[in-house]
Amino acid sequence: MVTSGERKVVIGGARQRTTLALLLLNPGRIVPVDTLVHEVWNGNPPATARTQIAIVIAALRKTFKAQGAADDTIVTAHPGYLLDAESHYIDSVEFTALVAQAETDAQEQRLEDAAGRYRRALDLWRGPALAGVSGLLVEEEAGRLAEYRLNAYDDATAVQLALGRHYALLPELGGVVQENPLRERTRYHQMLAQYRAGRRAEATKSYREAREQFIEELGLEPGPTLQELHDLILRDDPSLTPAEGPVSVATEAAPEVVVVPSELPLDVPGFTGRESELAALEALVIESGAALQTPTVGLITGVAGVGKSGLALRWAHRVADDFPDGRLFADVRGYDEQHEPAPVADVLGRFLRSLGVPGPQIPEALEERIALYRSLLTERRALIVLDNVRTHAQVVPLLPGSGASCVVVTSRDQLEQLVTWPKEARVHLGVLPPDTAVELVAKIAGEERIAAARTDATRLVELCDRLPLALRIAAARLASKPHWSVRHLVARLSDERRRLDELSQGESRVRAGFELSYRYLSADAARLYRRLGLADVPDFTSWVAAALLDVDVIDAELLLEDLVDTQFLEVVGVDATGRLRYRFQNLLRLYAGERARDEESDEAWHDACRRVFRTALTIAREAHRRESGGEFSIVHSGTEPATIDTDLLEELLADPLAWFEAERLCLVGMVEQAARMGMADLAWDLTGSASVLFETRSYVENWESCAVHALDAARAADDRLGQAVMLHHTGAAALMRQSMDEAKARSEEALELYGDLDERLGRALVLRNLAVVHRLQGDPDAAADRLRGALPIFREAGDLSSESSVLQNMAQLELDRGNYEASLGHARDAVRVAESMDPGASRSLAQCLYRLGSAQLLSGRAEEAEKSYLRVEELSRAKGDTHGLAHALYGLGQVRVALGALESAETAYVQGRKVARGLGSPVVEGSIRLKLGVLLRELGRDEEARAELLGAKELFTRRGATHWQEEVARELSGSPEISPTVSPGLSPDPSPHPSLELSPELSPGVGVGE
Repeated sequence: MVTSGERKVVIGGARQRTTLALLLLNPGRIVPVDTLVHEVWNGNPPATARTQIAIVIAALRKTFKAQGAADDTIVTAHPGYLLDAESHYIDSVEFTALVAQAETDAQEQRLEDAAGRYRRALDLWRGPALAGVSGLLVEEEAGRLAEYRLNAYDDATAVQLALGRHYALLPELGGVVQENPLRERTRYHQMLAQYRAGRRAEATKSYREAREQFIEELGLEPGPTLQELHDLILRDDPSLTPAEGPVSVATEAAPEVVVVPSELPLDVPGFTGRESELAALEALVIESGAALQTPTVGLITGVAGVGKSGLALRWAHRVADDFPDGRLFADVRGYDEQHEPAPVADVLGRFLRSLGVPGPQIPEALEERIALYRSLLTERRALIVLDNVRTHAQVVPLLPGSGASCVVVTSRDQLEQLVTWPKEARVHLGVLPPDTAVELVAKIAGEERIAAARTDATRLVELCDRLPLALRIAAARLASKPHWSVRHLVARLSDERRRLDELSQGESRVRAGFELSYRYLSADAARLYRRLGLADVPDFTSWVAAALLDVDVIDAELLLEDLVDTQFLEVVGVDATGRLRYRFQNLLRLYAGERARDEESDEAWHDACRRVFRTALTIAREAHRRESGGEFSIVHSGTEPATIDTDLLEELLADPLAWFEAERLCLVGMVEQAARMGMADLAWDLTGSASVLFETRSYVENWESCAVHALDAARAADDRLGQAVMLHHTGAAALMRQSMDEAKARSEEALELYGDLDERLGRALVLRNLAVVHRLQGDPDAAADRLRGALPIFREAGDLSSESSVLQNMAQLELDRGNYEASLGHARDAVRVAESMDPGASRSLAQCLYRLGSAQLLSGRAEEAEKSYLRVEELSRAKGDTHGLAHALYGLGQVRVALGALESAETAYVQGRKVARGLGSPVVEGSIRLKLGVLLRELGRDEEARAELLGAKELFTRRGATHWQEEVARELSGSPEISPTVSPGLSPDPSPHPSLELSPELSPGVGVGE
């Protein structure tokens, strides 16, 4: 493990780890490149191996430099590289030096000094040497270091025995012997310590176990030294008695004292919920009752104020009787504002007193206190609750060495180094469920009072983030102020500027809890937390964090995980692009905003936001390009793109619509925030780039909201191009809502502005939309004029998507006029153009095929029409375009009626009805139900037919679609104007999806994304 200060430095990849391990094993000595190559590739290197080693060294240097290390940490020296050991701490070097000095101390009878140095040396070990690093030399060196460690342990044990500390040695010796059962010297020390501690039977049992293992595994008797010790024990030989010297009185006397402490604080009044978490902790009681070599350990984590201490105490009181030898409790003050963390030595001293050790007999040295504490707990079944722990180092000395005791730790940090056992005893506390949160408030503020204001109480608990501390504060305020209504407190908390003030009254202060955790964040993590707090997005992923700090995504991910570990952020899940998404609880977001306003300059915050918006725009532009098959149907601002790692971009945009979908609400928030901050160019360009999502998935409200905010910003900035583009977009969104007058007014205003600016592509896009408006308003000649004006501009610009859209609109106009052959020609041209586009633009192809199918059906080519509609269905399903799928199924229903395949037609209509129901478009669903009703009547199923027709009527009435209401009325009266067996299509629909319409009479491509 590599660290910089207290922060862990992540070394990426097996090659980097092996290379660094070889350099660390040879500090200050040159490691040849050939050696590195051989070890990294296990003797089978590729031809580029030497170059790749150079890349690995460069990556390691970059990692170290990012942590503040000097440039010459790894020095190039022929024929390889060496690690500068002078300015860095290497634990293996320190271990060797300490052991060597300890050996000298022991030889010169400075036993206390030797014991201390051995302990410091052995404490450097955190697990197996070089774990997870491959390579023959590395593995051989790891084995050598492991042997060196065991030798040092045996030497240290001999010194401790000479000092008379046999009681303190026993717990640890048991574990080492279990791991190394054939190591005679360690077994010798265990037997001698057991005998001197008055456990003669255990000592002889240890010998018998050793002898059995030696014979079974080696076919040998134990060595003469071990046999001789056994004989001496059987004779109670006086030579085994320790010599007079510095024997600890406490060590010898303490085991005779038996005291049962009970130190748990009072249980939490009004404790509510957490049944599943309590059940998870129950596993600690079950496991601790088993004959284990190690104690059971539970960990409760969560944000400040979430109720960790309350849960620990509730569970501890519930199971107190299961721990008859004592219940110890310590608040180690890892997050205390007023005091420093409790020194481990002080906590141990108090625990030893509680366990019956007289004050004068408590050892001074920390190591001796730990040893005595573990010795006392070896034969006991005790519960130890350690509250408010911040670091793993605060826990380790307080863990029993073995036995049936149990430890429960609470922390705001994840304490990754702390291994819980059983694994389900690692409990992470989230906020309370809504009903439980209301129940908690009611217990404190009064059941009747809350029951009478249930709606307000529900709002109250959400304003408190359902955080137990905040809920208790709010409930206590209500209890202390009976003249306040619940609604009054809700009103006070609804003001975000005052909410933390309202919840930071008296001793229980929400803000203070956040402050304490914030104080321990690294500078970079704190900066990221602050800046995220001012970003108006509901959740976010690592590219947002990277842009806020202007760092690469890997560094940003490490900082995000730091914030998750310290409970400032929570993970929402994995989005469609495979990336983790993070979010704040509201109170933590408010606190982050406070910190940003206090600690960030306006300039720094403005620059950070602009980086995020530029990054979002760059990704969105590329997503739009891939989804549309090129830079089609869009007018951009002059904003320079941000620099984005190519691999990251490919990862994000493997499916462009999936990225848009994952980021939709974030993009909406960014547009609105950019508009408020006066960044009009970013706001309107981002809206235009995201329109492909808004249109494809019918997020009309999002589209319109973004366009309106961006339009206001463009007007404030006197950005005339931005105004034209956003007027174009607001008109397109109005057309999707079928608000024809508004769509026409907005589009004509945009057309005029584009003309003033001589922006030809923008004019053509608006002309295309106006053509649809004119046709739907019954003016086909005006529609044709608009299309003829737009087509040459699109061809000149090479905008294939818009060209195909114009051609299929022309096809629809010919259908309106009954010129089916002319319509077929335009439709086939549209399909040909769409098929020449990038395969990613399959939605344009689906639209053209739908128009072709309509022309084929009306010209009597039903079998050809069926093939076209089936391709539309396939493309729509692949794209996740539910509107397109509904229309494809509607078309298939019509063509199968024409072919006489009535059962198959019914299946298509029923599937289409189900899809349309999820679209939230009454006319789309109603149109399908109308045709289904007509078909069912022809099949003689009059009752079912009437139900479908009445359902269609209700949908059309809700929408105010009078034409459709009239057609349903005709069908209900039994006098339809259109035969149900050969249907030419529906009449103009005032509301279907404008990019792939239900009716062959409607034109696709009204949106800017086509």
